[in-house]
Amino acid sequence: MTAYAVVIPTLVRDTLADCLAALAAATGPPPEQILVVDDRPGPAPDPAALAHPLSVLGHLRERTVVLHSGGRGPAAARNTGVRGVTAPWVAFLDDDVQVGPHWCAQLTEDLAEASPDTAGVQGVIAVPLPGERRPTDWERGTAGLAQARWITADMAYRTDALKYVGGFDERFRRAFREDADLALRVLDAGWRIRQGRRTTRHPVRPASRWVSLRAQRGNADDVLMRRLHGPDWWERASAPRGRLRSHLAVTAAGLAACLLASAGYRRPAVACAAGWAVGTGEFAWSRIAPGPRTREEVVTMLATSALIPPAATWHWLGGLWRHRGAPAWPEVAP
Repeated sequence: MTAYAVVIPTLVRDTLADCLAALAAATGPPPEQILVVDDRPGPAPDPAALAHPLSVLGHLRERTVVLHSGGRGPAAARNTGVRGVTAPWVAFLDDDVQVGPHWCAQLTEDLAEASPDTAGVQGVIAVPLPGERRPTDWERGTAGLAQARWITADMAYRTDALKYVGGFDERFRRAFREDADLALRVLDAGWRIRQGRRTTRHPVRPASRWVSLRAQRGNADDVLMRRLHGPDWWERASAPRGRLRSHLAVTAAGLAACLLASAGYRRPAVACAAGWAVGTGEFAWSRIAPGPRTREEVVTMLATSALIPPAATWHWLGGLWRHRGAPAWPEVAP
């Protein structure tokens, strides 16, 4: 049997109890360790919020350790967990997933079948969507995780391989791109990553109507990815490029319209404003058309589609400045 540990970074959301309950109920060889990494800010957050989630672990409670990472983001939280791992493999789970009923058995099979040059084995992510209506923009975005490569919602790595490449790059402060960055460094070191057969369910959690606006912070992370892995990282990671170029163009048109109007150049200002309106309208319709088209969804799409281009531009420019001289994340000598 291949021994493994499980690392779960968390902000102690309501989903954590369901995540741990599913892990405790899964059949098969249990993990040697479960490391729950509390990433709430502060040196020692109130432990009371963890009492209920930990209680659902049952017989696995004695194998569970709670660590604190001080609110530095999921990459740093996972590194904190890895430092406490003694097993040869570590499986990362997000705190909002639910492993399948035979996950432990399937994971050990995935790991046992891994060749010596295989450093990582990815799980299969299933995102349940509503069957009675079209999915919303947020639901469609979450569903995209089912096709994403190397996501740490359910990803197992050899502990030695993680330590060799230096673990997760802690400059990625959000749950975005830190998994692709790690995988590319693992592959560059000569290892392989393969797809496993175990299945994990990733429900769509409730979110604010402004969630798509907050997600634009990821444009700064894309700048860091380009600095670290070159302009072809999109293809190597099979990552969708998104609409940054059109967002830059729409933002430039809107800004130009304002500047030209203030300077008294009416006709050029009107032309630029028309370009901004056409670009914003096309973006909004591309999000509205495949959705449920309810009043709330349409209003949300119209509002956020006007705000996303300048937000994306702002975060991209911030990333260019912040990561202008970003060095490679240090590896550990073999």
